[in-house]
Amino acid sequence: MSTFKSRLQSDLTEAIRSRDELVSSTLRLTLTAITNEEVAGKTARELSDDEVVKVIVREAKKRREAAEAFENGGRTESAARERAEGEVLAAYLPAQLSDDELKVIVADAIAQTRASGPQAMGQVMKVVRPKVGDKAEGGRIAAEIKSQLGV
Repeated sequence: MSTFKSRLQSDLTEAIRSRDELVSSTLRLTLTAITNEEVAGKTARELSDDEVVKVIVREAKKRREAAEAFENGGRTESAARERAEGEVLAAYLPAQLSDDELKVIVADAIAQTRASGPQAMGQVMKVVRPKVGDKAEGGRIAAEIKSQLGV
């Protein structure tokens, strides 16, 4: 069993014991997503810690998008719940890069690739993505690249 997944499971047990409904339901859904990922494909397999983090990133993104949708639909209570679940998941994710750190990485990538114009976006993204990893969401990276390329 991966150490990260076992940490999630022990945190779930603790949340259930302390009757923390928000944390326990969020971790249950996340562990279900991890299990679904493990049994997807031709053969069942155990996810590495990095793969578990990717699942958590995906789940956190779903919460952000759902919160936005609820907010736009005038359902503030549901939006608040989604945001709270997102905060629970954020505790398990690597620290996010600050805007300034992201600006520097993107500027370096643009200089390195000598990129210019909107067609160069993919080129710059290929250089930035491995450096950033899970420390910044794709949408944030794309927005910064667009801003620096003047797209």
